Amino acid sequence: MIVRRLVLAALLAGVALPATAAPPAIPLDTLKTVTKTLSQDSFEGRAPATPGEDKTVAYIAERFAAAGLKPGVRGGWYQPVPLVELTLKNTPAITVTGGRTPLSFAYKTDMVIGTYRVVPQVAVESSDVVFVGYGINAPEKGWNDYAGLDVKGKTVVILVNDPDWQARATTGLFDGRAMTYYGRWTYKFEEAARQGAAMALIVHDTAPAAYGFNVVRSSWSGPQLETDEKGDHLDQSAAVGWLTNEAARKLFASAGKDLDTLTAAAKVKGFRPVPLGLKAGVSLENGIRRQASRNVIGIIPGSTTPDEYVLYSAHWDHLGRCEPVNGDDICNGAVDNASGVAGLVALAEAFRAGGPPKRSVVFLALTAEESGTLGSEYYANNPVYPRAKTVGGANMDSLNLLGDPRDISLVGAGKSDLEGLLTRLATAQGRVVKPEPTPEKGFYYRSDHFSFAKLGVPMIYFDGGDDLVKGGVAAGQKAKAAYEATRYHAPSDEYDPEWDWSGAVHDLQLYYGIGRALADGGTWPKWNPGSEFRAVRDASEAAR
Repeated sequence: MIVRRLVLAALLAGVALPATAAPPAIPLDTLKTVTKTLSQDSFEGRAPATPGEDKTVAYIAERFAAAGLKPGVRGGWYQPVPLVELTLKNTPAITVTGGRTPLSFAYKTDMVIGTYRVVPQVAVESSDVVFVGYGINAPEKGWNDYAGLDVKGKTVVILVNDPDWQARATTGLFDGRAMTYYGRWTYKFEEAARQGAAMALIVHDTAPAAYGFNVVRSSWSGPQLETDEKGDHLDQSAAVGWLTNEAARKLFASAGKDLDTLTAAAKVKGFRPVPLGLKAGVSLENGIRRQASRNVIGIIPGSTTPDEYVLYSAHWDHLGRCEPVNGDDICNGAVDNASGVAGLVALAEAFRAGGPPKRSVVFLALTAEESGTLGSEYYANNPVYPRAKTVGGANMDSLNLLGDPRDISLVGAGKSDLEGLLTRLATAQGRVVKPEPTPEKGFYYRSDHFSFAKLGVPMIYFDGGDDLVKGGVAAGQKAKAAYEATRYHAPSDEYDPEWDWSGAVHDLQLYYGIGRALADGGTWPKWNPGSEFRAVRDASEAAR
């Protein structure tokens, strides 16, 4: 695929560049070297607040400096991110009584469980069990799965995703197939805590969750991180976790109920919570460690308006030591997301080759994305550079290493006019921008751009498409499915010297074009009418 001159795309985007301007080359050696280095076993899976972090952030700062970036934080490269690490010291079991058969659900086999509360021990004893459908309270939609029942002190059992996730279209009360934030597991636990539930358990199902229980198990076992805040998260439920689908069916059967029947009922507006007549309990013992992690920040100061900022972001962290597979307990995170950090470094080198931008360009290597986008959330709430002066930007979470696609998968389509810029740049490459093929998986709410978006900063996020030059859609879908099934959040996500980097290079040319257009232009991208983030941006524009 021949990439057109950047001047064409820039002119289409309303950015004037010299007639001789052409996109600088994306340094392939940089992509390979940084990805390979960060995913070595010696980095121990890059878990925050571990020796693996120390090696990781030092290496990123070294590469940022070599790429020509200036330290982005007063006094150096690092923004401290206060975290607290909770590690289960016991092997808990969830006990269920009061039904046809007493049940005991085993940790990692039948369920995973933890707590957000920063205390040495929590216990839930003889808690009434209630099925609350999808666990959604959305007054603006006239939907409340908690209506008519006080669940304070109770155990709530919740379905993952939205009620209409199986719809073919992306329209409807909860956007049909396209997951809303109400469908995310993080929301389920947030709402359960607001309702006063003592324990909240999500029923795992691979299709609506978008990953197998093996991913849940690897993500939830081992040390868990949260932001270190006043109050020690005592406003959260005492225990939160996931049940396997098989365990959930046993629980409902013990109550004389059928999970499928109640799931169908929960999809209908007007559903009311169903007490199951069961009692649940669990006891958790925590090891507590408070330690700051670090965001790594570099900047290219703008030549004309240095107090206006364009962002690139990617998370450096992964799962560290994880559930062993064939004796391997290091989740190296080569694709997710050593490749994205390599993209940051490569883009920094490309900007140096392309000449000074008019606006400042900030490169954020963020911590604790795998723990719930904690690093980006901390930066967004404690910005080194003011949000009101932040123009917009792009996030990279796992580069395309499957081959060169003819298309682009836009995550969260229809949200901002950055999408028009992406479309013009992609057209100049001879590629087609398509909405993400699996909006029900909720990728828009699963990476760092969301932390900025919900506070009003337009950020674009896209993946390489499915229609590969070699093999077409069938080959692309097969490769992505294989990665999700066997490598995602698993020790097998390791560097492969046989990877095809052509798609990653072409995607990075688009990332470069977006950042360069924003950095050399004078416009401020806007959220589309009806976007849930528009009001916040409008307020910041008024202040600016």
